[in-house]
Amino acid sequence: MALQLVWFRSDLRLNDNRALAAAAARGPVLAVFLHSPAQWQAHGHGANKIDFWRRGVAALAEALGELNIPLLQRGIADFDAAPRTLLALAREHHAETLHFNREYPLNERRRDAAVQAAFSAAGLGSHGHHDAVAFAPGELLTGKGDYYGVFTPFAKAWHRHITAERLALADAPPAQTLPGIPSEPLPALDAALADEAIVGHQWPAGEAAADRLGHFLRYRSRHYLEQRDFPGVHGTSELSPYLALGMISYRQCLNAVMAENDGQLNEGDAGLAAWVNELVWREFYQHVAAGFPRVCRYQPFKQGTLALEWRDDDEGFAAWCEGRTGYPLVDAGMRQLVATGWMHNRLRMVTAMFLAKHLLIDWRRGEAFFLRHLVDGEFAANNGGWQWAASTGTDAVPYFRLFNPTTQSTRFDPDAEFIAHWVPELAPLPPRARHNPPAAERGRLGYPRPIVEHKAARQRALAAFKALG
Repeated sequence: MALQLVWFRSDLRLNDNRALAAAAARGPVLAVFLHSPAQWQAHGHGANKIDFWRRGVAALAEALGELNIPLLQRGIADFDAAPRTLLALAREHHAETLHFNREYPLNERRRDAAVQAAFSAAGLGSHGHHDAVAFAPGELLTGKGDYYGVFTPFAKAWHRHITAERLALADAPPAQTLPGIPSEPLPALDAALADEAIVGHQWPAGEAAADRLGHFLRYRSRHYLEQRDFPGVHGTSELSPYLALGMISYRQCLNAVMAENDGQLNEGDAGLAAWVNELVWREFYQHVAAGFPRVCRYQPFKQGTLALEWRDDDEGFAAWCEGRTGYPLVDAGMRQLVATGWMHNRLRMVTAMFLAKHLLIDWRRGEAFFLRHLVDGEFAANNGGWQWAASTGTDAVPYFRLFNPTTQSTRFDPDAEFIAHWVPELAPLPPRARHNPPAAERGRLGYPRPIVEHKAARQRALAAFKALG
């Protein structure tokens, strides 16, 4: 049986890995990972994500080693080097076919097309597998044959067409004998990135760490619907970093849900059904990235918003980044992000809308800041969320809706405990006063006044959007 080359990217697991399973069914497997930190940084990923990626590869190498599957590692400057690097490895080791799991943003699709063209020209086989989504982009289309631009009909179509076959789990490969090809050590992380990365102990990398799924289903999922919006409560799955780098698959998640929910995905327990909906959102944004490539080119989904006049406000942007806007919940969220590399999803909406609407600063600046800090940073989901908040994207919140940060605070952090933790200068105040401290208390405690007044900000945002015609 001929040797199969498996190219790992953001699918760092043995279990339920379509490319790995298909390759192992055809012959002995040789694995490869291409390190490209300069390219990742050019795409906006920061030290937290790159460090997590690197640690995930180390865990993968160890797991593959237990099956006698060597993992070769090569450093490349950018995606353009991928075809010749992979082709050289295939020729060196006489591999018959290259296997990989597809990625859907524009540059990744171009990279993969170039790799497949190079292999075809060399007379070698290559196969891209659809692993990260239940439906390949283009399989679920509207009645007019277009990609969905609205989530609800996409989700209805997804649930209508999902089958047991699409959710079937692929077995991990058996141990093999492949003498003479040792695994290779992990390249060192750039010193500057190593100094900047902060999330190691909070997010242990690797497939084994994804046992968080079982913990979530046992202890949190039944209360997910009522607790997921409260940042001071551990009410979410906290699986997003593992899903972003494929240390766990959506199929594993959905199969586990069905085992807990009498085989149901869209019905049954309301908390489980709501969490499934979040996984479908992740897939929806992958389809958007493939079907509307302009969003991969720094363009809004709603093309009419291209003419929106964003404000040039570096001081306001810096205040937002540093968590000193004078709105306690906004500042708490931003401080959580910078300190931990993660932010609660409710606060991602609140802080994003504050930047794009209250400050009327271009959402792309915020999108880039999030991606640079998030350990779970993933282009499609991050872009989709930011465009939603800025009213430029799919399913965008209506332009006239502007979250009141104080109202959000009293509703979702009622005792202001989350605020007290992340904005400790406000902790001495009574809980009710932490949501909107009086001016005198702000001065005494060294906490800034609001950098913009909510009502005035709302009127300014309304005027900017109405000017689009």
